[in-house]
Amino acid sequence: MSNLKRRKVMSVAAVATVVSLLAACGGSDGGAGSGGGGGTPDEPVKLRFQSLAWQEESVAANRAIVKEWNAQNPNIQVQYVQGDWGSVHDQLLTSFEGGDPPDVIHYEAAAIQVFAEGGYLADLEPLLSDDFKSSIPDDIWDTVRYEEQGTIGAPFLLESRMPLANKALLDEAGIEVPTPDDPWTWDEFAEAAKKLTKDGTYGVAWPLESPANAVLNLSQSFGGEYVSGTGDEATVEVGEAELEVPQRIHQMLYDDKTAAPQTIGTNSTDSLPGFFEGKYAMLFGAIWLRQQMVQEAPDDFDWVTLPPLEGSDGLEQAANPQILSVAAQSEHPEEAAQFIEYFLNAENMAELARGDWLVPTSEGALEALQKQTNGEQGWDVAVASVDALAAAPWQKTPGFQEWTDRIATPAFQKYFADEISADELASQLEQGAEKTLGRQR
Repeated sequence: MSNLKRRKVMSVAAVATVVSLLAACGGSDGGAGSGGGGGTPDEPVKLRFQSLAWQEESVAANRAIVKEWNAQNPNIQVQYVQGDWGSVHDQLLTSFEGGDPPDVIHYEAAAIQVFAEGGYLADLEPLLSDDFKSSIPDDIWDTVRYEEQGTIGAPFLLESRMPLANKALLDEAGIEVPTPDDPWTWDEFAEAAKKLTKDGTYGVAWPLESPANAVLNLSQSFGGEYVSGTGDEATVEVGEAELEVPQRIHQMLYDDKTAAPQTIGTNSTDSLPGFFEGKYAMLFGAIWLRQQMVQEAPDDFDWVTLPPLEGSDGLEQAANPQILSVAAQSEHPEEAAQFIEYFLNAENMAELARGDWLVPTSEGALEALQKQTNGEQGWDVAVASVDALAAAPWQKTPGFQEWTDRIATPAFQKYFADEISADELASQLEQGAEKTLGRQR
């Protein structure tokens, strides 16, 4: 599952201050993060792996893989450390400052940017094998490649956004279920929502408690880039392409009246009871929501996963993969990279994806997952959606996460509450970037 909402995001300004202090402190002189020992049977290399897995299946899969590695590699022993999405950013800052980071770090590509720019992550490019690197598409590697810092993580789990639907209500309305080979366009989705809105049932629920990430990711299907320029010269520009998705959602809420207004400020999980009760026929969310469907849906509730929606620029959505990185302060980066390759081999990555109900990045893992699941519970649609995921232009922009949290999220919330116009939304997004993006103006 995407865990953005589960972590506390520090402001980039605050992070930059700490990174500056860290740089002044210099490198580690052999803290606990580097482990100990010289790699002999009597004194094995010791690595710490901090995982952010939190779902029961996922934690079990993580621990099992570590246990298998330790059994097969007596000279390189890995200690499993349970992390938490809600506190990991602060915790990593503290550990880097104290010279005591985990050797192998689990996080996500967009959020780890500040540590990459601070020089606290090892370049994995020379440490990972060509076979491993070639198993993951370049579009996904682009999320973790920096010009100066190199490849700062190995991407392994992806999230895409798509609707779930009440199959009985689709059948009743005579609506054919779209397939990955023939997905709905946004216009067709809106028309289906109109047909499904009747007898006290809304066509769709849009749970947008944290709207910025959802809107930004989906906007790529219309070519919405938001960011113009790079590095210190980056600015936010909001034009027609960037406004396509928010305006379409707004239209469903207030013009078509096909979207349930009571769900706009909630999260996907909060919206499930109403979905089960037939208050809305479709529920827009992320692919991990299928797990809650399996666990919580009534036995007689017939549901189906719909493919990502097609915009003027295709199906593209922003890829923000979960990644495994190696601390630059680790004394054993080669051994850490060996562990990462084992941890993320095709079978293991498929198992990790099943545990989190997400999509793996490697071709071998996608094939293994398809065989393991036989396409059931929406896995066929989820696996097919990986082709739509690619690096977004804003993901490596300094200050972008702060802009998302401080500026974009409240602005989108006001817009979807019908408190500001689309022009006012664009103005707030652009003006807010002047104080957060690039150099601290």
